[in-house]
Amino acid sequence: MTAELTISLIGMPGSGKSTVGAALAKHLGLELVDADGLIEAQEQQSLQQIMDGRGNATFRAIEEQVLTEMPLYPSVISTGGSVVYSEKIMARLAAASAVVYLRAAFDTIEYRVSLAPQRGIASDGDQTLRDLYAERVPLYERYGEIVVDCDEASPEEIAATIAARLT
Repeated sequence: MTAELTISLIGMPGSGKSTVGAALAKHLGLELVDADGLIEAQEQQSLQQIMDGRGNATFRAIEEQVLTEMPLYPSVISTGGSVVYSEKIMARLAAASAVVYLRAAFDTIEYRVSLAPQRGIASDGDQTLRDLYAERVPLYERYGEIVVDCDEASPEEIAATIAARLT
């Protein structure tokens, strides 16, 4: 069943894409592909360094290039929170994978992001986390083929829910 499965996780920073992605990949016996890690490896800089040094527009252009050129194969792809701004990325992921939106309430996102203040979050300089949440949620809702709430459940429970919804 999972041998031909590719799953893309989308959602806000702090929704659990990396953590749930690791649990889901283990649950399904698939490789976890960290899209942000691919960007950092290609650019030899952290996401925050890219955004600070070259700006959000350049970061998004790099993100689009990496995610539209990376090989797609059976795996769990943990995307960056800003992928939904790119029609090109989302069309590719929708065509080649099951797109799962990890939905979380703003308070959950705010708390989790506060635990990792050094985390790079793609935004235009004056946007608050609440602004980004309001801007991105409609896009996640639009692209999410499967929507899973992530406020209360553990990463393993969320992974099991996603696996059950895929079969």
